[in-house]
Amino acid sequence: MISTPIWRLYLELTKPKVVLLIVFTSIVGTLLASPGLPKISALLWGNLGVAFAAAAAAALNQIIDKKLDEKMSRTRGRPLPTGTLNINQALIFAGILSMLSMLILWNLVNPLTAILTFASLIGYAVIYTVWLKRLTSQNIVIGGAAGAAPPVLGWAAVTNSIEPNALILFLIIFIWTPPHFWALAIARKDEYAQAGIPMLPVTHGIPYTKLQILLYTVLLVLITMMPYLTGMSGLLYLIVVLSLNARFLYYALALKLTEQKELPMRIFRYSINYLTCLFAALLADHYILM
Repeated sequence: MISTPIWRLYLELTKPKVVLLIVFTSIVGTLLASPGLPKISALLWGNLGVAFAAAAAAALNQIIDKKLDEKMSRTRGRPLPTGTLNINQALIFAGILSMLSMLILWNLVNPLTAILTFASLIGYAVIYTVWLKRLTSQNIVIGGAAGAAPPVLGWAAVTNSIEPNALILFLIIFIWTPPHFWALAIARKDEYAQAGIPMLPVTHGIPYTKLQILLYTVLLVLITMMPYLTGMSGLLYLIVVLSLNARFLYYALALKLTEQKELPMRIFRYSINYLTCLFAALLADHYILM
């Protein structure tokens, strides 16, 4: 039997696909904050610091959730439940990443970005994972603030301030998070119930969750118009976002009105592509209109 290289185990501990999306939205925030190209220090060091913090938060999440992860088929193959890494190794790794993040952001970017990033790390790894996730069915809604922070962090790396346009980006991800994650929660309802996690489909049932996904999707459609309506972006963004929203709304309606078993995971996967394409459109629009 071929053993997994140790570096790959540590990489898996960081949830690399999630971190990649986080860093992408942070980079977009960095680039949108500047009329032209931002300073290399903000672009490089700012987003490297955010990446390290996101990776540290993911590792801490898996440390805290080790026993829960052992109960779910989706997560029991992770390094900690399988024992291929132990808690001490993971803690040291998360600690190193956290310290590197704060040192880079405080010394090479600005203190505001460091403070906001640290608050996001604590928000996800501690407030959400330790408290909200186990306490309330609104865990994803409240805890979504930490996941929505990266574009604000990227923006602050350039401007050393929190500006209205950055908050629009925050709001888009904040509203996107519930329909994105509740779709997965419907597909994995039995696993969450077995693990004792009060996800919305477990506590309120699948029909209610489907309604909430539809309502949040409608709200997302409205919120994603803000970049165009405020003059932050132009026609290119508008065309792309209308197309993206039409498909998302179609999926949400189909989920509410039909019993297609494959739809929750289809929505979950589409929502990831949706957010990626939306932020890419913001970026393309920004530089085309320069």
